[in-house]
Amino acid sequence: MRVIFMGTPEFSVPVLDALVQAGHEIAAVYCQPPRPAGRGKKDRPTPVHARAEALGLEVRHPVSLKTAEAQSEFTALEADIAVVVAYGLILPQAILDAPNKGCLNIHASLLPRWRGAAPIHRAIMAGDAETGVCIMQMEAGLDTGPVLLRKKTAIGAEEITSELQDRLSMMGATLIIEALEALPDLAPEPQPDTGVTYASKIDKAEAQIDWSQPAEDVDRKIRGLSPFPGAWCEVQGQRIKVLASRLAEGKGLAGTVLDENLTVACGKGAVELLRLQRAGKGAQDRETFLRGFQMPKGMQLSAAEDTQ
Repeated sequence: MRVIFMGTPEFSVPVLDALVQAGHEIAAVYCQPPRPAGRGKKDRPTPVHARAEALGLEVRHPVSLKTAEAQSEFTALEADIAVVVAYGLILPQAILDAPNKGCLNIHASLLPRWRGAAPIHRAIMAGDAETGVCIMQMEAGLDTGPVLLRKKTAIGAEEITSELQDRLSMMGATLIIEALEALPDLAPEPQPDTGVTYASKIDKAEAQIDWSQPAEDVDRKIRGLSPFPGAWCEVQGQRIKVLASRLAEGKGLAGTVLDENLTVACGKGAVELLRLQRAGKGAQDRETFLRGFQMPKGMQLSAAEDTQ
């Protein structure tokens, strides 16, 4: 097929590669514009932009698709279909209607659960046992379109967002190729009205760890917000991100370090901290971190209310 690909972050790159490898003609690649990044604050192309250029594909990064000019340029590509995955802009109806076979979205949840911006983070933070990928026909509503294909996967007990994201990205790449091959035979399944939840965008303000919460909730927050923005607490006046954890045995005053393995008491139960990061430094496993920063048994870590 003649395909317009629309995606921006690293999550989208395997899908673009899969489309190319499957022999589809990529009419153009749409992504978010380059933005300032790094110490020099120079404009940096997005992962999809960089990969598309490496593949010799035409790249477009309009600030908006609402203008008549942008819509005319999109329509002029005369695509059979558009494949959209984590693009970052709302598609106006004129864009949705332009390809002959419409627009397909690869969404990283089991719709209608976790419609919206951060389905992977929210699934882990909510303690979901499973998630998956849906291939959805796009319409004007937020992730409300009928589903063509879906595939489930279990969420690991210690899995963090970046790990699950990588798995779902590869699942999505495989599933979209299956969908395009079987498109004439697929029956769109309308989403039910029951079971709808919304995965709101992650706000940095929700990243502070509250040790008075049950261990299950603390562990889910740590894993769900890893690596970005990273759940954090204050230790001796320094902000420490916790990027990996697991449930552990132990109890005590919430926020107290219980042993040399960085087991920390919560409001109920305890969590073991496995990977940490000091401000301005790289992430480290627990053993390496403790060689440069002491968190001895009995130390009290900040609770949410301590630093507000």
